[in-house]
Amino acid sequence: MQTSQSFGIHFTTRPDKAKDGKEPIYACVTVNKQRAYIALKQNVDPKNWDGGKGAAKGNKDEVKSINNYLEEVRLAIGNCYKELQLKRKMLSAKAIKDLYLGEEAEVYSLSRLITYHNETSTTDLKWSTLRHYYVTQRYLVKFLEDQHHASDIYLHQLDFKFVKDFEVYLRNHKPKDHQKPLNNNGVMKHIIRLKKMVNLALNLQWITNDPFATYKLKILKVNREQLSEKELADMEKKKLSIERLDMVRDMFVFCCYTGLSYVDMINLTPGHIIAGSDGERWIRTCREKTLIPVNVPLLPQALTILDKYKDNIRSLSNGRVFPTVSNQKVNSYLKEIADLCGITKNVTFHIARHTFATTVTLSNGVPIETVSKILGHTKITTTQIYAKVVERKLKEDMNALKLRIGSSTL
Repeated sequence: MQTSQSFGIHFTTRPDKAKDGKEPIYACVTVNKQRAYIALKQNVDPKNWDGGKGAAKGNKDEVKSINNYLEEVRLAIGNCYKELQLKRKMLSAKAIKDLYLGEEAEVYSLSRLITYHNETSTTDLKWSTLRHYYVTQRYLVKFLEDQHHASDIYLHQLDFKFVKDFEVYLRNHKPKDHQKPLNNNGVMKHIIRLKKMVNLALNLQWITNDPFATYKLKILKVNREQLSEKELADMEKKKLSIERLDMVRDMFVFCCYTGLSYVDMINLTPGHIIAGSDGERWIRTCREKTLIPVNVPLLPQALTILDKYKDNIRSLSNGRVFPTVSNQKVNSYLKEIADLCGITKNVTFHIARHTFATTVTLSNGVPIETVSKILGHTKITTTQIYAKVVERKLKEDMNALKLRIGSSTL
């Protein structure tokens, strides 16, 4: 571990604890501006104390004895500092004090916290979520190298400035590969992950001060995109001669009519298609992200696509409803499909879920509570971000209002 440290020892007295005209002497240990006081077994007449030098003054044998003792203490504390360095343990004023008093305590680092979080979160978080913490970890490592010239930092060194500097670093970071610079909400996601790990440290009592106590997250509301009714119809009707594009279009449209996410669609097996009490076919599965049960009645458009792939060799070979294709390739192919369909929006696979929530269901009068249930949301507020009223629905509602107002005046 490489960290730059400032270390100092100074002796002082405590007038408020004076007894019999003498004040007790304390050793003040400072590491990176953090202090720890050690009570020594020596008292001194304030007349014989030089506060600036931190030493007794005069030529009396008693004064010389005190100063000799203080030099021994200085040497012993210095040795504690060196010992912690050699053992590559965490350096702090408190750690040096504890070692000097024979009460060596463990001090924790940011890298240890991240490792502990990632190791203990494997049962709580899906890999699709946990992998984002590894990305945040890489940004933190790079930040420490570039801004602190260190490979790690002690948890007690985390403060508001560290968090703010990390935010500024992320905003100014210019990737050297194909990645785009982070937007505001992308930066905030990394800050949120750091905050969650710091909260873990607080709960573990690895630190006592919360560096996020006065920090305010700045999340911007995003206008979620979806296909309009015409755009969805154009994509459905488009004749695609390239097999890979035709397949991805079918997957996308299937999710537009079921509300499934990419990962839930790609993991769909024939066993997830069941006959409901109404005699119709339903999807019964659990969301990969949250493990929330999802029951979706299949609309005719989804059934047509489902039947198209029931004998697909690639689907049958892996026991899935659809052939397996990576999310990265799917999103790449969708851009080609959008161009062929004359759709100018930035179409990604997650837009299918937005389209289901708005164009297919909410704009056709399906109650938001029903949409929330189908999407597998635990809170209605989560669904409300999709509840964007499209122009056609707004016009229908206003026409209905006109009719009600007109009839009431008769």
